[in-house]
Amino acid sequence: MDTINREQYINKLISLKDKNIIKVLTGIRRCGKSTILKEYKNYLLKNGVNEKNIIFINFEDYNYSEFLDQEKLHNYIIENTDRKNKNYIFLDEIQNVDKFEKCINSLFLRDYLDIYIAGSNSYMLSGELATYLTGRYIQIHVLPLSFKEYISYYGENDELKKYNEYITYGGFPYLINLKNNNEKIDYLDSIYNTVIMKDVISRKKVNDTLMLESICRFLFDSIGSSISVKKISDTLSSNGRKNSVHTIEEYLNALLESYILYKVNRYDIKGKELLKTQEKYYLSDLGLRTYLLGNKYNKDLGHILENVVFLELKRRGYKIYIGKNNTSEIDFVVEDIDDLIYIQVALTLRDENTLKRELKALENIQDNHRKYIITLDYDTNNYDGIKQISVFDFLMNRINL
Repeated sequence: MDTINREQYINKLISLKDKNIIKVLTGIRRCGKSTILKEYKNYLLKNGVNEKNIIFINFEDYNYSEFLDQEKLHNYIIENTDRKNKNYIFLDEIQNVDKFEKCINSLFLRDYLDIYIAGSNSYMLSGELATYLTGRYIQIHVLPLSFKEYISYYGENDELKKYNEYITYGGFPYLINLKNNNEKIDYLDSIYNTVIMKDVISRKKVNDTLMLESICRFLFDSIGSSISVKKISDTLSSNGRKNSVHTIEEYLNALLESYILYKVNRYDIKGKELLKTQEKYYLSDLGLRTYLLGNKYNKDLGHILENVVFLELKRRGYKIYIGKNNTSEIDFVVEDIDDLIYIQVALTLRDENTLKRELKALENIQDNHRKYIITLDYDTNNYDGIKQISVFDFLMNRINL
Protein backbone atom coordinates (compact mmCIF):
# COMPACT_ATOMS: atom_id res chain seq x y z
CA MET A 1 0.00 0.00 0.00
CA ASP A 2 1.34 3.42 -0.97
CA THR A 3 1.70 6.08 1.71
CA ILE A 4 2.86 9.68 1.78
CA ASN A 5 5.39 10.88 4.33
CA ARG A 6 3.63 13.49 6.48
CA GLU A 7 6.80 15.38 7.42
CA GLN A 8 5.00 18.32 9.03
CA TYR A 9 3.43 16.10 11.67
CA ILE A 10 6.36 13.71 12.14
CA ASN A 11 8.72 16.63 12.71
CA LYS A 12 6.31 18.09 15.25
CA LEU A 13 6.26 14.81 17.18
CA ILE A 14 10.05 14.55 17.00
CA SER A 15 10.36 18.05 18.46
CA LEU A 16 8.11 17.01 21.36
CA LYS A 17 9.81 13.67 22.04
CA ASP A 18 10.42 13.07 25.76
CA LYS A 19 8.83 16.41 26.67
CA ASN A 20 6.73 16.15 29.82
CA ILE A 21 3.49 16.72 28.01
CA ILE A 22 0.83 14.47 26.45
CA LYS A 23 0.75 14.62 22.67
CA VAL A 24 -2.87 14.57 21.41
CA LEU A 25 -3.54 14.01 17.69
CA THR A 26 -7.01 14.98 16.52
CA GLY A 27 -8.75 15.06 13.16
CA ILE A 28 -11.48 13.53 11.03
CA ARG A 29 -11.43 9.75 10.63
CA ARG A 30 -8.98 8.38 8.05
CA CYS A 31 -7.08 11.64 7.70
CA GLY A 32 -3.87 9.78 8.54
CA LYS A 33 -3.48 9.95 12.34
CA SER A 34 -2.78 6.23 12.74
CA THR A 35 -0.24 6.22 9.92
CA ILE A 36 1.53 9.23 11.43
CA LEU A 37 1.80 7.46 14.78
CA LYS A 38 3.17 4.34 13.06
CA GLU A 39 5.69 6.39 11.08
CA TYR A 40 6.81 8.06 14.30
CA LYS A 41 7.08 4.66 15.99
CA ASN A 42 9.36 3.55 13.13
CA TYR A 43 11.41 6.69 13.66
CA LEU A 44 11.89 5.73 17.31
CA LEU A 45 12.94 2.18 16.40
CA LYS A 46 15.47 3.49 13.87
CA ASN A 47 16.90 5.84 16.48
CA GLY A 48 17.72 3.42 19.24
CA VAL A 49 14.45 2.82 21.07
CA ASN A 50 13.92 -0.85 21.93
CA GLU A 51 10.61 -2.28 20.71
CA LYS A 52 10.04 -3.63 24.23
CA ASN A 53 9.73 -0.02 25.35
CA ILE A 54 6.87 0.76 22.94
CA ILE A 55 3.19 -0.03 23.47
CA PHE A 56 0.90 0.65 20.50
CA ILE A 57 -2.86 0.05 20.85
CA ASN A 58 -5.59 0.89 18.35
CA PHE A 59 -8.92 0.68 20.15
CA GLU A 60 -10.80 -0.11 16.94
CA ASP A 61 -8.82 -3.38 16.76
CA TYR A 62 -10.90 -6.15 18.36
CA ASN A 63 -7.71 -7.78 19.66
CA TYR A 64 -7.53 -4.97 22.23
CA SER A 65 -11.20 -4.99 23.21
CA GLU A 66 -10.44 -5.96 26.82
CA PHE A 67 -8.58 -2.66 27.23
CA LEU A 68 -11.71 -0.63 26.51
CA ASP A 69 -12.00 -0.80 30.28
CA GLN A 70 -9.80 2.01 31.56
CA GLU A 71 -8.67 0.13 34.66
CA LYS A 72 -7.51 -2.88 32.63
CA LEU A 73 -5.75 -0.55 30.20
CA HIS A 74 -4.01 1.24 33.05
CA ASN A 75 -2.87 -1.98 34.69
CA TYR A 76 -1.63 -3.44 31.40
CA ILE A 77 0.55 -0.42 30.66
CA ILE A 78 1.98 -0.28 34.19
CA GLU A 79 2.75 -4.00 34.16
CA ASN A 80 4.38 -3.96 30.72
CA THR A 81 6.69 -0.98 30.95
CA ASP A 82 10.23 -0.67 32.24
CA ARG A 83 10.71 1.98 34.89
CA LYS A 84 14.44 2.17 34.21
CA ASN A 85 13.96 3.35 30.62
CA LYS A 86 11.72 5.73 28.71
CA ASN A 87 8.61 3.99 27.39
CA TYR A 88 6.51 5.28 24.49
CA ILE A 89 2.76 4.75 24.75
CA PHE A 90 0.57 5.11 21.65
CA LEU A 91 -3.20 4.96 22.18
CA ASP A 92 -5.19 5.36 18.95
CA GLU A 93 -8.94 6.16 18.85
CA ILE A 94 -8.76 6.66 22.60
CA GLN A 95 -12.31 8.07 22.73
CA ASN A 96 -13.57 4.46 22.55
CA VAL A 97 -12.28 3.83 26.07
CA ASP A 98 -14.83 4.70 28.72
CA LYS A 99 -13.51 7.33 31.14
CA PHE A 100 -10.07 7.21 29.54
CA GLU A 101 -9.28 10.60 31.09
CA LYS A 102 -8.61 9.11 34.53
CA CYS A 103 -6.33 6.48 33.04
CA ILE A 104 -4.31 9.02 31.03
CA ASN A 105 -4.05 11.35 34.02
CA SER A 106 -2.63 8.57 36.18
CA LEU A 107 -0.19 7.38 33.50
CA PHE A 108 1.03 10.93 33.04
CA LEU A 109 2.31 10.90 36.64
CA ARG A 110 4.94 8.31 35.63
CA ASP A 111 7.93 10.20 34.25
CA TYR A 112 9.17 7.08 32.47
CA LEU A 113 6.15 7.19 30.13
CA ASP A 114 5.94 9.38 27.02
CA ILE A 115 2.28 9.39 26.01
CA TYR A 116 0.71 9.89 22.57
CA ILE A 117 -3.06 9.65 22.09
CA ALA A 118 -5.24 10.12 19.01
CA GLY A 119 -8.96 10.55 18.49
CA SER A 120 -11.58 11.53 15.94
CA ASN A 121 -13.78 13.77 18.08
CA SER A 122 -13.14 17.20 19.50
CA TYR A 123 -15.27 16.38 22.54
CA MET A 124 -12.35 14.25 23.79
CA LEU A 125 -10.58 17.57 24.48
CA SER A 126 -13.49 18.98 26.40
CA GLY A 127 -15.14 18.07 29.67
CA GLU A 128 -13.21 15.75 31.94
CA LEU A 129 -10.05 15.52 29.81
CA ALA A 130 -9.59 19.26 29.96
CA THR A 131 -10.32 19.20 33.69
CA TYR A 132 -7.84 16.42 34.43
CA LEU A 133 -5.11 17.49 32.05
CA THR A 134 -5.20 21.28 31.95
CA GLY A 135 -1.76 22.45 30.88
CA ARG A 136 -0.52 18.90 30.46
CA TYR A 137 -1.26 18.24 26.79
CA ILE A 138 -0.60 19.76 23.41
CA GLN A 139 -2.98 19.29 20.50
CA ILE A 140 -1.66 18.43 17.06
CA HIS A 141 -4.55 18.77 14.64
CA VAL A 142 -4.23 16.52 11.57
CA LEU A 143 -5.92 17.34 8.27
CA PRO A 144 -6.16 15.27 5.08
CA LEU A 145 -3.32 15.72 2.58
CA SER A 146 -2.32 19.25 1.69
CA PHE A 147 -2.04 20.09 -2.00
CA LYS A 148 1.74 20.03 -1.64
CA GLU A 149 1.65 16.54 -0.11
CA TYR A 150 -0.83 15.41 -2.78
CA ILE A 151 1.30 16.67 -5.64
CA SER A 152 4.47 15.21 -4.10
CA TYR A 153 3.00 11.80 -4.91
CA TYR A 154 1.59 12.54 -8.36
CA GLY A 155 4.36 14.84 -9.60
CA GLU A 156 4.47 18.59 -10.16
CA ASN A 157 3.63 18.63 -13.85
CA ASP A 158 0.36 20.39 -14.73
CA GLU A 159 -0.53 21.86 -11.34
CA LEU A 160 -3.93 23.08 -12.55
CA LYS A 161 -4.98 19.59 -13.62
CA LYS A 162 -3.83 18.16 -10.29
CA TYR A 163 -5.67 20.96 -8.47
CA ASN A 164 -8.93 20.08 -10.24
CA GLU A 165 -8.50 16.43 -9.23
CA TYR A 166 -7.64 17.49 -5.68
CA ILE A 167 -10.78 19.60 -5.21
CA THR A 168 -12.93 16.88 -6.74
CA TYR A 169 -11.78 13.83 -4.78
CA GLY A 170 -10.03 15.47 -1.86
CA GLY A 171 -6.97 14.53 0.14
CA PHE A 172 -7.79 11.49 2.26
CA PRO A 173 -4.44 9.64 2.13
CA TYR A 174 -5.71 6.20 1.09
CA LEU A 175 -7.18 7.63 -2.13
CA ILE A 176 -3.74 7.51 -3.75
CA ASN A 177 -4.18 3.72 -3.89
CA LEU A 178 -7.40 4.00 -5.92
CA LYS A 179 -7.08 4.76 -9.61
CA ASN A 180 -10.73 4.35 -10.61
CA ASN A 181 -12.95 7.40 -9.96
CA ASN A 182 -15.92 5.23 -8.98
CA GLU A 183 -13.75 3.51 -6.40
CA LYS A 184 -12.77 6.91 -5.02
CA ILE A 185 -16.42 7.92 -4.63
CA ASP A 186 -17.18 4.60 -2.94
CA TYR A 187 -14.32 5.21 -0.52
CA LEU A 188 -15.59 8.72 0.25
CA ASP A 189 -19.01 7.17 0.84
CA SER A 190 -17.48 4.86 3.44
CA ILE A 191 -15.75 7.77 5.20
CA TYR A 192 -18.86 9.94 5.23
CA ASN A 193 -21.09 7.17 6.54
CA THR A 194 -18.55 5.99 9.12
CA VAL A 195 -18.19 9.51 10.52
CA ILE A 196 -21.93 10.12 10.45
CA MET A 197 -22.81 6.76 12.00
CA LYS A 198 -20.05 6.51 14.62
CA ASP A 199 -19.37 10.12 15.55
CA VAL A 200 -22.74 11.77 15.07
CA ILE A 201 -25.75 9.43 14.99
CA SER A 202 -24.69 6.91 17.63
CA ARG A 203 -23.06 9.39 20.00
CA LYS A 204 -25.77 12.02 19.78
CA LYS A 205 -28.56 9.42 19.52
CA VAL A 206 -29.88 11.11 16.38
CA ASN A 207 -33.38 9.97 15.51
CA ASP A 208 -34.03 11.95 12.34
CA THR A 209 -31.25 10.86 10.00
CA LEU A 210 -32.96 12.49 7.01
CA MET A 211 -32.87 15.82 8.84
CA LEU A 212 -29.17 15.33 9.54
CA GLU A 213 -28.43 14.65 5.88
CA SER A 214 -30.47 17.70 4.84
CA ILE A 215 -28.35 19.85 7.16
CA CYS A 216 -25.18 18.30 5.71
CA ARG A 217 -26.33 19.01 2.16
CA PHE A 218 -27.15 22.60 3.02
CA LEU A 219 -23.81 23.22 4.74
CA PHE A 220 -21.74 21.42 2.09
CA ASP A 221 -23.45 23.55 -0.57
CA SER A 222 -22.87 26.75 1.42
CA ILE A 223 -19.14 26.68 2.15
CA GLY A 224 -17.79 30.21 2.36
CA SER A 225 -21.25 31.75 2.80
CA SER A 226 -22.48 33.48 5.95
CA ILE A 227 -24.84 31.14 7.75
CA SER A 228 -26.96 31.22 10.89
CA VAL A 229 -28.92 28.41 12.52
CA LYS A 230 -32.09 30.35 11.71
CA LYS A 231 -31.13 30.44 8.03
CA ILE A 232 -30.69 26.66 8.04
CA SER A 233 -34.03 26.26 9.81
CA ASP A 234 -35.84 28.58 7.39
CA THR A 235 -34.37 26.80 4.37
CA LEU A 236 -35.41 23.39 5.65
CA SER A 237 -38.89 24.70 6.46
CA SER A 238 -39.29 26.12 2.96
CA ASN A 239 -38.42 22.66 1.63
CA GLY A 240 -41.20 21.15 3.71
CA ARG A 241 -39.10 19.75 6.55
CA LYS A 242 -40.31 20.51 10.05
CA ASN A 243 -37.47 21.30 12.43
CA SER A 244 -36.46 23.05 15.61
CA VAL A 245 -33.58 25.45 16.11
CA HIS A 246 -32.44 23.41 19.11
CA THR A 247 -32.20 20.21 17.05
CA ILE A 248 -30.29 21.96 14.28
CA GLU A 249 -27.83 23.37 16.84
CA GLU A 250 -27.29 19.88 18.27
CA TYR A 251 -26.68 18.33 14.87
CA LEU A 252 -24.43 21.18 13.77
CA ASN A 253 -22.29 20.90 16.90
CA ALA A 254 -21.97 17.15 16.32
CA LEU A 255 -20.70 17.76 12.76
CA LEU A 256 -18.16 20.25 14.12
CA GLU A 257 -17.04 17.84 16.86
CA SER A 258 -16.45 15.09 14.29
CA TYR A 259 -14.24 17.46 12.25
CA ILE A 260 -16.38 17.22 9.12
CA LEU A 261 -16.78 20.98 9.26
CA TYR A 262 -14.98 23.95 10.77
CA LYS A 263 -16.67 27.13 11.93
CA VAL A 264 -15.01 30.51 11.41
CA ASN A 265 -16.23 33.47 13.45
CA ARG A 266 -16.49 37.04 12.22
CA TYR A 267 -14.08 39.72 13.43
CA ASP A 268 -14.89 43.43 13.47
CA ILE A 269 -11.67 44.98 12.14
CA LYS A 270 -12.58 48.51 13.16
CA GLY A 271 -13.91 47.60 16.61
CA LYS A 272 -11.28 44.88 17.10
CA GLU A 273 -13.75 42.38 18.56
CA LEU A 274 -15.30 39.04 17.69
CA LEU A 275 -18.90 39.02 16.47
CA LYS A 276 -21.37 36.31 17.43
CA THR A 277 -23.43 36.10 14.25
CA GLN A 278 -23.14 35.11 10.58
CA GLU A 279 -20.35 32.59 10.88
CA LYS A 280 -18.96 30.72 7.89
CA TYR A 281 -18.33 27.00 7.60
CA TYR A 282 -15.66 25.15 5.66
CA LEU A 283 -15.24 21.45 4.90
CA SER A 284 -12.33 19.40 6.21
CA ASP A 285 -12.11 17.75 2.79
CA LEU A 286 -13.74 18.76 -0.49
CA GLY A 287 -14.04 15.16 -1.66
CA LEU A 288 -16.91 14.73 0.81
CA ARG A 289 -18.70 17.56 -0.98
CA THR A 290 -18.35 15.80 -4.33
CA TYR A 291 -19.62 12.58 -2.76
CA LEU A 292 -22.71 14.14 -1.21
CA LEU A 293 -23.63 16.75 -3.83
CA GLY A 294 -22.13 15.39 -7.04
CA ASN A 295 -19.72 16.86 -9.58
CA LYS A 296 -22.19 19.46 -10.82
CA TYR A 297 -21.79 21.39 -7.58
CA ASN A 298 -18.07 21.81 -8.18
CA LYS A 299 -18.87 24.74 -10.47
CA ASP A 300 -18.76 27.07 -7.45
CA LEU A 301 -15.02 27.41 -7.92
CA GLY A 302 -14.66 30.67 -6.00
CA HIS A 303 -15.93 29.25 -2.71
CA ILE A 304 -14.05 26.00 -3.34
CA LEU A 305 -10.83 27.99 -3.71
CA GLU A 306 -11.69 29.81 -0.49
CA ASN A 307 -12.10 26.44 1.27
CA VAL A 308 -8.70 25.29 -0.03
CA VAL A 309 -7.04 28.48 1.25
CA PHE A 310 -8.79 28.13 4.62
CA LEU A 311 -7.50 24.57 5.09
CA GLU A 312 -3.96 25.60 4.22
CA LEU A 313 -4.09 28.47 6.71
CA LYS A 314 -5.39 26.09 9.37
CA ARG A 315 -2.71 23.55 8.47
CA ARG A 316 -0.10 26.22 9.18
CA GLY A 317 -1.50 26.87 12.63
CA TYR A 318 -2.97 30.34 12.17
CA LYS A 319 -6.00 31.64 14.04
CA ILE A 320 -8.51 32.47 11.33
CA TYR A 321 -11.49 34.83 11.27
CA ILE A 322 -13.85 36.34 8.74
CA GLY A 323 -13.28 40.11 8.57
CA LYS A 324 -15.95 42.78 8.75
CA ASN A 325 -14.88 46.35 8.02
CA ASN A 326 -17.91 48.65 8.08
CA THR A 327 -19.93 47.34 5.11
CA SER A 328 -17.02 45.47 3.50
CA GLU A 329 -16.13 41.86 4.11
CA ILE A 330 -12.62 40.44 4.16
CA ASP A 331 -12.45 36.72 3.40
CA PHE A 332 -9.86 35.98 6.07
CA VAL A 333 -8.27 37.85 8.93
CA VAL A 334 -5.32 35.74 10.02
CA GLU A 335 -3.57 36.08 13.36
CA ASP A 336 0.17 35.47 13.03
CA ILE A 337 1.86 35.66 16.46
CA ASP A 338 1.52 39.39 17.25
CA ASP A 339 0.48 40.48 13.77
CA LEU A 340 -2.56 40.32 11.49
CA ILE A 341 -2.79 39.39 7.83
CA TYR A 342 -5.75 40.33 5.63
CA ILE A 343 -6.55 37.96 2.77
CA GLN A 344 -9.01 38.18 -0.08
CA VAL A 345 -9.60 35.12 -2.24
CA ALA A 346 -10.69 35.55 -5.86
CA LEU A 347 -10.82 33.08 -8.72
CA THR A 348 -9.26 35.64 -11.07
CA LEU A 349 -8.41 39.36 -11.14
CA ARG A 350 -8.28 39.63 -14.91
CA ASP A 351 -11.70 41.24 -14.93
CA GLU A 352 -11.25 44.95 -14.13
CA ASN A 353 -14.41 45.22 -12.02
CA THR A 354 -13.38 42.24 -9.90
CA LEU A 355 -9.92 43.74 -9.40
CA LYS A 356 -11.39 47.07 -8.26
CA ARG A 357 -13.82 45.36 -5.88
CA GLU A 358 -11.19 43.18 -4.22
CA LEU A 359 -8.70 46.03 -3.91
CA LYS A 360 -11.27 48.41 -2.48
CA ALA A 361 -12.16 46.02 0.35
CA LEU A 362 -8.50 45.95 1.43
CA GLU A 363 -7.78 49.63 0.74
CA ASN A 364 -10.58 50.60 3.14
CA ILE A 365 -8.71 49.03 6.06
CA GLN A 366 -6.87 51.88 7.78
CA ASP A 367 -3.84 50.12 9.19
CA ASN A 368 -0.46 48.82 8.05
CA HIS A 369 -0.92 45.07 8.38
CA ARG A 370 -0.05 42.85 5.41
CA LYS A 371 -2.69 42.52 2.71
CA TYR A 372 -2.96 39.79 0.07
CA ILE A 373 -5.24 38.66 -2.72
CA ILE A 374 -4.88 34.96 -3.50
CA THR A 375 -6.09 33.88 -6.94
CA LEU A 376 -6.11 30.91 -9.26
CA ASP A 377 -4.23 33.09 -11.76
CA TYR A 378 -0.49 32.56 -12.03
CA ASP A 379 -0.04 36.35 -11.94
CA THR A 380 1.97 38.07 -9.22
CA ASN A 381 1.38 41.81 -8.71
CA ASN A 382 1.77 44.56 -6.15
CA TYR A 383 -0.95 47.22 -5.95
CA ASP A 384 0.44 49.90 -3.61
CA GLY A 385 1.36 47.32 -0.99
CA ILE A 386 -1.51 44.91 -1.65
CA LYS A 387 0.11 41.77 -3.04
CA GLN A 388 -1.56 39.48 -5.52
CA ILE A 389 -0.19 35.93 -5.36
CA SER A 390 -1.05 32.67 -7.09
CA VAL A 391 -2.71 30.01 -4.96
CA PHE A 392 -0.22 27.52 -6.39
CA ASP A 393 2.72 29.56 -5.11
CA PHE A 394 0.96 29.77 -1.73
CA LEU A 395 0.09 26.06 -1.50
CA MET A 396 3.51 24.92 -2.68
CA ASN A 397 5.35 27.27 -0.26
CA ARG A 398 7.05 29.14 -3.07
CA ILE A 399 5.80 32.38 -1.49
CA ASN A 400 5.45 32.98 2.24
CA LEU A 401 2.86 35.35 3.63
